[in-house]
This record gives sequence, structure tokens and C-alpha cells, in this order.
Amino acid sequence: MVRRSLLVAVVAGCLVGIAGGAGAGEKPVFRVGLIGLDTSHVIAFTQLMNDPAKNYGCKVVAGYPGGSPDIESSINRVKGYTDQLRDKFGVEIVDSIEELCRKVDGVLLESVDGRPHLEQVKPVLAAKKPVFIDKPMAGSLADALEIFRLAKEAGVPCWSSSSLRFGPGTIGLRNSDAVGKVMGCDAFSPCSLEPHHIDLYWYGIHGVEMLFTVMGPGCESVQRAQTKDFELVVGVWKDGRIGTFRGLRAGKSDYGTLVFGSKGIVRGAGYEGYGHLVEEIVKFFQTGQVPVPPEETLEILAFMTAADASKAKNGAKVELAAVLEEAKRQNAARR
Repeated sequence: MVRRSLLVAVVAGCLVGIAGGAGAGEKPVFRVGLIGLDTSHVIAFTQLMNDPAKNYGCKVVAGYPGGSPDIESSINRVKGYTDQLRDKFGVEIVDSIEELCRKVDGVLLESVDGRPHLEQVKPVLAAKKPVFIDKPMAGSLADALEIFRLAKEAGVPCWSSSSLRFGPGTIGLRNSDAVGKVMGCDAFSPCSLEPHHIDLYWYGIHGVEMLFTVMGPGCESVQRAQTKDFELVVGVWKDGRIGTFRGLRAGKSDYGTLVFGSKGIVRGAGYEGYGHLVEEIVKFFQTGQVPVPPEETLEILAFMTAADASKAKNGAKVELAAVLEEAKRQNAARR
């Protein structure tokens, strides 16, 4: 992991840079930039972060549109969100990521398409800007490994998460009084597919992130069953616990968990808004400390990658260690 001293140095440098822009007695504002204006997250995050009543000390000030021409739900939304950010929130729209980095102190990489994230984050890391990368962190496990490697090499704090992780009704169930020790968890979420992405990376990641939030890391293998409307992925943890993810494409659509514990069986909450994630992002910009360690994020991506490998093998068991090693080999080959 990136050393604490390097993280503090990055954040301290940002605060020094922005303090000069504040008048006497005024609280310095941490300037935030958006990369990828093709998701509703950019509007939701900006509305929360720029709300004077929240007094976060952070403000979204600039955005780079981006967009993926081969994904209709990306390219068709760029103009609308760009116009809204500029006209309603006063966000400056820039022509390049390099220009954006010169105007901000931290970055939210929001491109809905995970494939360009590796190339988009490189100038951010070169500019030493702390960065949150929205789901999916990357288009492949190999790309995610490379992002974390480059971030560590640059001494820049970097992390990724779904907003579903931080809802009190999910994160609060890990070894809570009602649950006791977590013995297992069944998580579910919508799971639409996008042909350019590993199946669960696109939307199923929300439910998978909830599963890991409750269970913690330590999954060793997965097996997957898929039909037209449903997914079921069974993970076995190294201590013998079993966790499952059910992906929904038909019938009632919702998010949630059923947690099996030493004291009780408890139904967790579903979607609880973006506010809890934004609060974690603000803390991250203030401290330079990441709330989700790289190892856990990589395990979540390995779980979803292994699920695709299991599908290709008609539901056979696939070890997470095997897909991680393959991703490392891919990176070694391209370097």
C-alpha cells in the first residue's frame, strides 16, 4: 500500500495550493474535477458536494466530458450532463484531462465505461492528484492491477467503490450485535449486461460489493450459473463460509442482503443514496486515507472475473488465485 507519509504529502500539497485562494478567515476550498460526464453520478455527486449547507469544504469546479462512442448509454448522455453541470452548477468544461488536473486538487474518475480508466488515470497520477475511481474500477482485472501499481509508484492515493458499500444498513451488518459473527451472506442486485464488459462488472458489481462489505475478503473460489434472466454466483471463503450473489434481470428489481450470523439472521437494507459515499470521498480528500484497501477491491474484481471463467467452463469451480495470476501475466507481457 502507499505509505502514509506519501499520502499525507500529496494531500498537504493540495491544501497548500488552494489555501492561497481563500481570503482571510475563509475556509479553503478543495477543488474537485470530474472525468467522464456520461453518468448520473456526476450530477448527484456535484449536487451533494457543492451544497453550501453540507459545508464539506470541497467543490466540483471542472469537468472533462469523455464518453464512449460504442456504448449508447454513454455517448448519448454526455451532452445533457455536460450542459447541466455547466449551466446549473457553474462547472468549467475543459478539453483535456491534463488541463483539468491543472485546475483541481483532486479527481473523481466517473466514466461509466471501465475500459478507458487506465489511460484516463495516468495523467491524474502524473499530476499527483488523489483520485476516486467509480465502478467499475477498470475494464479488466489486469487494468485494475496496473492502476494500483502506478498509483503506488507515484505515491498517489487511489481507490474505488460502489455507493452500496457505505449504506448503514449494509456496512453496519458486519459483525453487528444483531448478527454476531458473520457466517454467510446472500446478496442481490440488478444485473444488466453490457457486451464490452465482463458480465458482472457493468451492474452486478453493486451486489458483489455488498457481499464483500458484509463477508470481508478471503474468497478463494467461485462457481456460476446463468440463465437469460438470472445469475447465481457461489463463493467459498478460506474459512469455509459461503457467500452468494444473485443477479436480477427479470421480476422485482432491488438491492439487498440476507446475513447469516452466530446470533441472528438479518435482512440488510438496499440502496440508501449517494450521500454516504460522498462523505467517504470528502474524508478521503481531507486525509489522503483510502477507506477500501486495494487488496479488497482487487478481490472483488477477481471474484467477478472468475465468475466469467466459471460460466465459460459450464459452472466449474474457478480459483481467484488463478485469475489473479493470469492478470499479472498479462501485465508483464504488455510491459
